Amino acid sequence: MASQRDKAGYLESAVSIIVNTALFALKLYAGIITGSIALIADAWHTLSDSLTSVVIIIAIKLSSKKPDKEHPFGHGRWEQIAALFVAFVLAVIAYEFAKDSIERFGNRQEARFGAFAIGVVTISIIMKELLARYAFYIAKKYDSEAIKADGWHHRSDALSSIPVLVGILFASKFWWMDSVLGFALSLVLFYAAYEIAKETVDKLLGKRPSKELTEKIHYAIYCLNLGDLRLHHLHIHNYARHNELTMHIRLDGQKSIEEGHQVATIIEKKIEEDFGMQATVHVEPLRF
Repeated sequence: MASQRDKAGYLESAVSIIVNTALFALKLYAGIITGSIALIADAWHTLSDSLTSVVIIIAIKLSSKKPDKEHPFGHGRWEQIAALFVAFVLAVIAYEFAKDSIERFGNRQEARFGAFAIGVVTISIIMKELLARYAFYIAKKYDSEAIKADGWHHRSDALSSIPVLVGILFASKFWWMDSVLGFALSLVLFYAAYEIAKETVDKLLGKRPSKELTEKIHYAIYCLNLGDLRLHHLHIHNYARHNELTMHIRLDGQKSIEEGHQVATIIEKKIEEDFGMQATVHVEPLRF
């Protein structure tokens, strides 16, 4: 049976697919009748949200599989792989928009807009921002990188539509407005792709805990009154659905192996109780 986390992810993706497909059709039609590269580019950006939502549904399904012999840490990183795919799709779309906008500027092509185009873009901005906020809420509640990436995809679409709307209002005065807006939109997409990829890769590679979290861990272990010990070499390994913490501790070298093992076990239990992470503690002798 699917967990609440999975159900929330499926619902967010399903809503995204339905809304984005409808917005794509509206934007594409408006772009075709006005001859606007910015609107057509915006339409395909919106459709890419639907496609990536399909990928996220697949990733959630794969990541929900239980650990097995070949994958003892589970399959949670499928969500992070999906987030990287979203970043790649955004980057490709950004490149195409930039290339088309430069060609359009060189050919001095302009677009003709009307009230219908203004209404379509306005509706799109509102709906996409609502989708983004919904995705961020789900991502924060269930700590999902894939859904967070989907949220940024929604927001980048909303943000990119704002200059398109402004451009529509002033397009009659400046022939180059549509091509310039198309290029600006591509830069927004490149930035969104970079941010998604950077955060996801950081977690895949394994990050040192933040200073705040490190201080909390030190304090929690200090409160155990385990005697003189030194913590160092803390690393978090993110598996999307759970985190694992590895650390080294230095103990009095006169302690037996059994005593060192007991100390490590107490610390591991404390980390799991207080921080919800599975910890692995490596014991080293403390030399004075």
